[in-house]
Amino acid sequence: MVEILKRKKALSVNPLKSSQTVGAALAFLGLHRSIPMLHGSQGCTAFGKVFFVRHFREPIPLQTTAMDQVSSVMGSEDNVVEGLKTLCEKSKPELIGVPTTGLAETQGSDVKMAIRMFRKNYPEYEHIPCIPVTTPDFTGCLESGFALATEAMINELVPEAEKAGTRPGKRPRQVTVLAGSSHTPGDLEAIRDMIESFGLRPVIIPDLSDSLDGHLTDIDFSPLTIGGSPVSEFANLGDSKATLVIGASMNKAAGALQGRTGVPDWRFDHLMGLEAVDEFIRALVEISGNEVPEKIERSRAQLQDAMLDTHFMLGMSRFAVAADPDLLNAFSHLLASMGAETVAAVAPANAPVLKKINAEKVCIGDLEELEKNARANAAEIIISNSHAVDTASRLGLPILRAGFPQYDLLGGYQRVWIGYQGTRQTLFDLANILLSLERGEIHPYRSIYAQKPEYQNGGAETSEDSRLQH
Repeated sequence: MVEILKRKKALSVNPLKSSQTVGAALAFLGLHRSIPMLHGSQGCTAFGKVFFVRHFREPIPLQTTAMDQVSSVMGSEDNVVEGLKTLCEKSKPELIGVPTTGLAETQGSDVKMAIRMFRKNYPEYEHIPCIPVTTPDFTGCLESGFALATEAMINELVPEAEKAGTRPGKRPRQVTVLAGSSHTPGDLEAIRDMIESFGLRPVIIPDLSDSLDGHLTDIDFSPLTIGGSPVSEFANLGDSKATLVIGASMNKAAGALQGRTGVPDWRFDHLMGLEAVDEFIRALVEISGNEVPEKIERSRAQLQDAMLDTHFMLGMSRFAVAADPDLLNAFSHLLASMGAETVAAVAPANAPVLKKINAEKVCIGDLEELEKNARANAAEIIISNSHAVDTASRLGLPILRAGFPQYDLLGGYQRVWIGYQGTRQTLFDLANILLSLERGEIHPYRSIYAQKPEYQNGGAETSEDSRLQH
């Protein structure tokens, strides 16, 4: 059983994690015409916005309650009320998310009470949902903040089945998809394609593939998100035939949805590797009642061939992986399925899924732990986000960028990691990195007793010259 080594240091030397607040904001960015308003200082919001802009290369709608030294001491509820009023009045959003920051939580701000004050003072905006989420950045990580925001959306927007008159299976082709933060917009598009190939209609909550996939629009500027899941879809989730939960971090949100709607769910820790994707496809067959499409059968056969082609390089190779728990778990199982070993595993926060990691030890910590363990255990490749580039450079190892943020490489947000095709490409990329290291290559041996060739024509080396050199 994997040993989980908890943090013992008083500080992060080389931070790995992105905060819960950023994760919650990311979830709200997956809803149509929404905007996150971070309850904290301007610096907290600016820092998160820089991460988003550098990763997605897109303008990001993000607002702040702009706490200052006075409101931090005297109370910041008025900042929330005025911020909500301004957004509702000027932008007319479909939804406002209000995740808290470490400053607001340390100050003891009651954001739920502030929203009640806003409702009382400005009843004309009652139709605009305002969803508070407690996400201090001194606990958890991006993954947990994303999951908490999704759970808050469900509790606020999904009506209970008895009151709404919804019934599981009333819409027999509709399936709800709860996908964790480890999935890129490209991953979500791949999930949508797989589900639609079975004749089903997926409702992805939240849907980053429609809001942050990098597409151009006819709108010059919008203060709100463009694309994403319509807020109106939440009212119909109780009519879905099934819920597909992808990522162990979403299990609590899935429990909340099932409790409110009674819709049965299928849960998957990840969709990387042949076995994991097979399980997902079997669930789609059961839900839809259809046979596996020929296109998916062919993709599976292509992955099997790729596994045969790459196992010579990947077998017995040694990896160091640092990522949020869901992504760390997915990579550890994919590598183990190819005969590789995760010799250093680091997560920024603890989570139940870490007990399933395919490694001897998992450190809860930062990139300093990754560097020490990778060096001590002779790792050959680093897998982590762009924060680990300098770590890999100091170790003299190549890095495969995965997770959030990726700011030194274009297109990371659109990379597909999951499914048969995504797994296939990941195996190719890892094998090619190992080939570049000339791993296992036999270099030519030159004997110290070998004589240099003797030349006898003009300008060439003579036998006397040869003897002198030897």
